[in-house]
Amino acid sequence: MDLKEIVYELKNFEGVLRKKEIKNVINNFKFEDSDYYFNIISDFGDDAAIIGIDGENAILLAADGIWGKLLESDPWWAGYCSVLVNANDIAAMGGKPIAMTNIIGIKDCDIGREVLRGIKDGVDKFGVPMVGGHTHPDATCNVLDVSITGIVKKNNVLRSDTAQIGDKIVFAYDLDGKIHEKFNLNWDTTTMKSKKLVRDQLKALEIVGEEKLATACKDISNPGALGTLGMLLEVSKKGACIDIAKIPRNESVSIIQWLKLYPGCGFVFTAPEDKVDRLKEVLEYVNITAEVCGEVIENKQLIITDGKDKEILFDFDKEYICGC
Repeated sequence: MDLKEIVYELKNFEGVLRKKEIKNVINNFKFEDSDYYFNIISDFGDDAAIIGIDGENAILLAADGIWGKLLESDPWWAGYCSVLVNANDIAAMGGKPIAMTNIIGIKDCDIGREVLRGIKDGVDKFGVPMVGGHTHPDATCNVLDVSITGIVKKNNVLRSDTAQIGDKIVFAYDLDGKIHEKFNLNWDTTTMKSKKLVRDQLKALEIVGEEKLATACKDISNPGALGTLGMLLEVSKKGACIDIAKIPRNESVSIIQWLKLYPGCGFVFTAPEDKVDRLKEVLEYVNITAEVCGEVIENKQLIITDGKDKEILFDFDKEYICGC
């Protein structure tokens, strides 16, 4: 597949297109002139909102609604992933996840039981308790939404909007996994792993924040590797040039499918060049393969190359992914 085909596939990928509606939501919420008890440090555009609670500490707030296609394909996996994706959102901010709440709508009781079994197994794997929520026992469709709270030191937080010109772009994946048998957009890296390794992978992001090893970070989610990087660049008001051949990949998966996958453990960082070796060391210690794949540039375009040709994937002066 050549670069032009890859650009077409990714620009029209449902995981990317579904993010556009975010702009219409956030336009309803403005915080600049509001008087609140606590300091809103960062809101829309990050993997979790950052709320300062004193001079040193902040809480992290995030929520994810599970894609209906996933819920219908495998309810157990949907429940499990509702824990995974929220834990990763807190980790991507350099934080420690502490507890979750949920909203569950049940139309089919058999599906509801499988969802709950998946949540229970996810809680057991990641060590983040489900402490409350709300249940609709008479819903017109099956729905699963989960929110999570984390904690972080203000000085250690990893944000999405702080990439700097000249930073190296590092993609990082646990390559030891498999395509989920019922949902081929998911790269499962956790169900077969020990609790210790899975939890240590989350804790590695705390070390990244504590040691100031990255200027920005996002966990790779529904828009895939380059869509997620695009969201980071969009809110940072920067661009990048990426050699897609350097993105860590399990060779059993084609490049275009890999670029669309939601991995169980996958992150993209921007980092000063002198921090890259230590960043890779911290990640590789917990079985996460990390490689420099490009650089942040001033021009607000995400440019991809295969080592020979170049194509513009996103031009943020003319288009947007999420509009944050």
